[in-house]
Amino acid sequence: MSITLENKQCLIAGDGLLPVKMAQGAKENGFEVIAISLSSDNCKELQKYCSKVVSLGFGQVETMEKLLKEEEIKQLTFLGKVSKTMLLKRPKLEPKALEYLKEAFKLNDDAIMLRIVEELNSIGVDVLDQTIFIKDLMVQKGVLTKNTPTQEELYDIEYGFKTAKEMGKLDIGQSVVMKNRMIMAVEAIEGTDKCIKRGAKLARKGAVVVKVAKPNQDKRFDIPTVGIRTLKTMRRYGAKVLALEAGETIIVNQKEMIDYANKHNISIIAV
Repeated sequence: MSITLENKQCLIAGDGLLPVKMAQGAKENGFEVIAISLSSDNCKELQKYCSKVVSLGFGQVETMEKLLKEEEIKQLTFLGKVSKTMLLKRPKLEPKALEYLKEAFKLNDDAIMLRIVEELNSIGVDVLDQTIFIKDLMVQKGVLTKNTPTQEELYDIEYGFKTAKEMGKLDIGQSVVMKNRMIMAVEAIEGTDKCIKRGAKLARKGAVVVKVAKPNQDKRFDIPTVGIRTLKTMRRYGAKVLALEAGETIIVNQKEMIDYANKHNISIIAV
């Protein structure tokens, strides 16, 4: 279903370069972007492409809603990592955020995000597909690097892909680490890079990392994304292959990723 995009867009920005890429793409196509930044690592970069950048905390739900109303925002995009581990650090939560958490039967990613989407809809704000402004960053099928996975690594990719899809059904995580057709690690709340560290250390050398979209992935949030930090973690702990789901995964700075992988004999394949 096609939608008409409003000239004024809001970006809820988590960690990393991806929110910056979205803001840049939107601005270059004539859109005004207001950013609500939940991270300190990209605020300066966001200011280059956004008409306003407001830094808010994880639990400032009412403050966020007030800003959306003041700016007359009708459409919003979530991009960038916001880790659920924040909840374990006892952040300051405004009353409405506390209400959300008390209402939730479980605090998995989809449950939290769907509750947020429901609340935004109730104040007249639609949450957009994350890829609308960054479709060129979606990885296409094939081997991206000079190195090609071996037959044994392809077996690990096949098994890992099926396993990651099953984990996705349960909304546990999107990544698995494999070695010799054995599961070394499954991603949970710690995130992809720490999962790679744990699994690759167990594998010792030559681990295969597989990252996929959840079955029936809701493209408004949590689309699988990889960047240079993932490859650096792989190199540090001796993982040799990164396998991604083609057409469903975002690669930030693809050329930089491929150059780095080629330099350090890492294979990247989209299946």
